[in-house]
Amino acid sequence: MTARAADRARYDRATAHLDAPLAIVDLAAFDANAADLVRRAGGKPVRVASKSVRCRALLERVLAMEGFQGVMSYTLAESLWLARSGFGDVLLAYPSADRAGFAELTSDPKPAAAVTVMVDDVAQLDLIDAARDGGREVVRVCLELDTSLKLLGGRVRIGARRSPLHSPARLGALARAVAGRPGFRLVGIMAYEGHIAGVGDAVAGRPLRSRAVRLMQGAARRELAERRAAAVREVRAAVPDLEFVNGGGTGSVQHTAAEDAVTEIAAGSGLYVPRLFDNYTSFRGRPAALFAQPVVRRPGVGAVTVLGGGYPASGAAGRDRLPVPYLPEGLAYDPQEGAGEVQTPLLGAAADDLLIGDRVWFRHAKAGELCERFDALHLVEGDTVTATVPTYRGEGHTFL
Repeated sequence: MTARAADRARYDRATAHLDAPLAIVDLAAFDANAADLVRRAGGKPVRVASKSVRCRALLERVLAMEGFQGVMSYTLAESLWLARSGFGDVLLAYPSADRAGFAELTSDPKPAAAVTVMVDDVAQLDLIDAARDGGREVVRVCLELDTSLKLLGGRVRIGARRSPLHSPARLGALARAVAGRPGFRLVGIMAYEGHIAGVGDAVAGRPLRSRAVRLMQGAARRELAERRAAAVREVRAAVPDLEFVNGGGTGSVQHTAAEDAVTEIAAGSGLYVPRLFDNYTSFRGRPAALFAQPVVRRPGVGAVTVLGGGYPASGAAGRDRLPVPYLPEGLAYDPQEGAGEVQTPLLGAAADDLLIGDRVWFRHAKAGELCERFDALHLVEGDTVTATVPTYRGEGHTFL
């Protein structure tokens, strides 16, 4: 029996008393992945990205482990909810236009002390001030440095379109504006290098593309390390008591941690290890989060149909955004139908061994987005479900 077949047997036994569709997290794999992130961070604290987990119980579990410190959230409403729930260090990774949220933040000392908001434009400070509605709490602020690699005088850009602050001088200018503005306190810098941390460099069957990605990422790491260090110097000249400099992501933990200017690492997807993280030379994780769909039809030889399953991930549309049939091994989508909204045909010799009511286990393309489809995660230890915990959705929250 292969290791994957053994996992399938365990998961089937653990969830035999439950009806599919359902989602699980294998705690042994989750904990091993967490330990690997800490190891790669080389002594620098890891801030866990909540959008890649979307389950309070698992956020609490990982933050109780040595080496993790703080949450990186994705909306202001989520940040306030986490702060009210007892999370004391929440960095909002994206700017917000949530006026009601800012009114609450600036009028309540508890979330004001726990939440740090992201800014890359003076207009965002203006919006916060306009939303205060009498609130006088000081707002903790983090500035985001754009990490994209610009070539040929800026005519070629590699990386996500995030912050407009690309140069150290521009970041320093905004730092001085924040430092001189009443009602705000600059406490941190963030720089997320998605083109390094979030792009696989060992894509199966594509050796030339993989080599090109590795060359690009090597050049991008060198350029960013130098520019990030200069940006931190610029900001510290205006704000010497800066609390943190955040960088990285699951795919670049050890590289970012090696930069002296960086004080903490962000990571989250590496806890669940979705399918998009199969193509990396820098680390090997264990798939920890899976979902099961029941077989409801056997339309012919070498074919079964499962209920639902059409859970594409965000990003540029493509086959790599689809969940992947994982257990049993040897199943694939019908190219004419793909992953369907209410039913998904699967083809392959393994289909002939599946009966009505059996389950097929899938891995989502991305991490936390799985939790937008399920209201609970069944936590598996060995071949037993030891707890069932709500996702954000299960607690009544869909923040985006």
